[in-house]
Amino acid sequence: RNQLAKDGMVVILAILDSESGELRAEPEIYSRGFVYIKDSKEMLDETKKAVKEVISKTIVKDTTTNWAYVKDNIRDKIGEFVYKKTGRRPMILPFIVEV
Repeated sequence: RNQLAKDGMVVILAILDSESGELRAEPEIYSRGFVYIKDSKEMLDETKKAVKEVISKTIVKDTTTNWAYVKDNIRDKIGEFVYKKTGRRPMILPFIVEV
């Protein structure tokens, strides 16, 4: 509760193709108590780009994907990215939807 009150949270929603592991749509990023998204368009775009990069490096084609590992990797890498940009450590909640 203290971390949420101090640094807020960032929710990342990625829709992936269950067979190829590729993104089906642009990742969605929602922020609560962290930054006001409309005032931080540049940071939002950079974060989306970083999410795409993490996913492309984490998912190996033609193998079974460990989705927990993918989520953990997104949480860790985006957490580091956000800290470097803002000096804050919001709670990162990645959600992956397979279609």
